[in-house]
Amino acid sequence: MHGVQNRSLTSNAAVPPVQRRARLRAARTSLRRHWQLYLLMVLPLLYFVVFKYIPMTNIVMAFKEYNVVAGVWGSPWVGTKHFEAFFNNPQFWTLLKNTFYLSLYGLAVGFPVPIILALCLNEIRDGLFKRSVQLVTYAPYFISTVVMVSMILLLLAPRLGVVNQLLVALGQPPVNFLGRPDLFRTIYVWSDVWQYAGYSAIIYLAALAGVDPTLYEAARIDGASRWQKIVYIDIPGLMPAALIILILSLGNLMFVGFEKVFLLQNPLNLSTSEVIATYVYKVGLLNANFGFATAVGLFNSVINFVLLLSVNAIVRRWSGRGLW
Repeated sequence: MHGVQNRSLTSNAAVPPVQRRARLRAARTSLRRHWQLYLLMVLPLLYFVVFKYIPMTNIVMAFKEYNVVAGVWGSPWVGTKHFEAFFNNPQFWTLLKNTFYLSLYGLAVGFPVPIILALCLNEIRDGLFKRSVQLVTYAPYFISTVVMVSMILLLLAPRLGVVNQLLVALGQPPVNFLGRPDLFRTIYVWSDVWQYAGYSAIIYLAALAGVDPTLYEAARIDGASRWQKIVYIDIPGLMPAALIILILSLGNLMFVGFEKVFLLQNPLNLSTSEVIATYVYKVGLLNANFGFATAVGLFNSVINFVLLLSVNAIVRRWSGRGLW
């Protein structure tokens, strides 16, 4: 009996090295067979290492009084001084609220609109009309941020803007749209929707193209209406892609596009348009306070990372799907 136990223990102890050798052989075989693919991966991996991961080491600037002459690693440590300065700033809660509200408003509007657009396009049977609508909704994506802001300024100008001229023609007084803080978020979000909805809808159209056609045939035989097909076939087919995009969007909730906000800002709408990104640019970068700017960026990244983990865990528990 003891001999049997000793043999079983010996065999169990010998299993891991055998498995390791088998894995090494399989890895070498895969490398010999697919070396071209591994070679193609070298440049992308080098790109991420050199331009993404190595620069992350400079995050220590958040805890240092950065000096250009001394460099990142030669600058003196100041601990959490920059974080305390940001948290104790009287504008801290206003900046946090403006950033959060603008991002949440953009997500609440910008997330469902491409889905609705994709569902509508999927129901269009006229090929020419469908392609025309796709072109019209997709084209604004290629407009640069500066040109987009210039278009918004021209359209909403108080005296010569097309919108105000239309209001005057209808007997209404002109409105200084960009001078009203309560209208800034609406202008920002809906112009974003117009610019990016067509591009975002492509992902959902691709998901709809992968839906099994037999499901539509079965629904047609059962007498399902068009609305029932959308509810019971199209929307479930979109859910995997929609959930992934929702998780990624919530993971970037505190990152608001700096360029567009900054270009649309003016002294009249500053109470709602001043977000963390623009504040860091003005206080941190223009004043060469790079340690402070890095600390605020790290704070933003930590919040987004926590949101990403939390939302992914909730979605995974609710639907069984997630990023990992």
